[in-house]
Amino acid sequence: MAKALVLECKGKLSIRDIDLPSHVGANDVKIKIHNVGVCGSDVHYYTHGKIGPFVVNEPMVLGHEASGTVVEVGKDVKNLKVGDRVCMEPGVPNLHSKATQLGIYNVDPDVRFWATPPIHGCLTESVVHPAAYTFKLPDNVSFAEGAFVEPFATGVHACVKGKIKPGDICLVAGCGPIGILTALAALASGASKVFISDVAAPKLAIAGQYEGLIPVNVAKDSLVEKVKAECGKDWGVDVAFEASGHPSSYDPLLASVRPGGTIVFVGMPVDKVPFDFVTAQSKELRMETVFRYANVYDRAVSLIASGKVNLKPLISGIYPFEKAIEAFERAASAKPDDVKLQIQLIE
Repeated sequence: MAKALVLECKGKLSIRDIDLPSHVGANDVKIKIHNVGVCGSDVHYYTHGKIGPFVVNEPMVLGHEASGTVVEVGKDVKNLKVGDRVCMEPGVPNLHSKATQLGIYNVDPDVRFWATPPIHGCLTESVVHPAAYTFKLPDNVSFAEGAFVEPFATGVHACVKGKIKPGDICLVAGCGPIGILTALAALASGASKVFISDVAAPKLAIAGQYEGLIPVNVAKDSLVEKVKAECGKDWGVDVAFEASGHPSSYDPLLASVRPGGTIVFVGMPVDKVPFDFVTAQSKELRMETVFRYANVYDRAVSLIASGKVNLKPLISGIYPFEKAIEAFERAASAKPDDVKLQIQLIE
């Protein structure tokens, strides 16, 4: 039995003991959890009880953005040892699936992803996890930053799919956590500047603290005109990222990309989105989609360790474990100046 933050059912959280797997296999490690980020998907399960086909039908431990310390290693583990500070990639695929063999394990239908029903998450005292999906943190990367690797990996994966070249001008629609992280990943990938658009002035102000990010409040200004002023009347950005999932962002995004440019779809709309496919065709745009990430976790860790990406301004609050429910209530309230909340299990 282990103490954990348990989603009992829609709208009901509790901190209590629950029976969780504890056997450490030959290729596993046991990790004492330190920091866990509160993700939008965690909050959505809390407030709605489901995301698409994934429904909370029985109590489930939340959390999938985590860092911690290795306290036990399986007999065949060579790359980690007791005492190592680590972060964990939360999705474990079927190693024999065709998707995994093709290197696209993130879209493996059999993937077991923390805090996705019926799989328990990591907001508990310790977890057992495959060593292959556990990554050592450099000494200069804090536990709080380590718990940020998971969402940052989405932005890194988006930039890999976008094939950013040195000096590219980019655009990110959506200034939530994933949008800001994608914009920072784009800068670290060689972009010379990145427009980032939203209607939330407080979040745009946070993004505006970073050199190279150009916030655009689309409630007041035209995104298309802002881009034209920078790139030229008949031109546009080289790579655009849709990170809001909001239907209103699609047409301005299409209008803001240069001929032959690229759009990467990161945000997930709630419903089907009408799409101006003719504009995309007439510009011969390259369009890519992103689902979580694959083969980039080590890159995300290295970028943070290099100092090219400063995540500290994005941490809006860290709650002790005994106040985890309070952290979720705050996250559900969607304060306009909050970016990322974390829960700390060890002082």
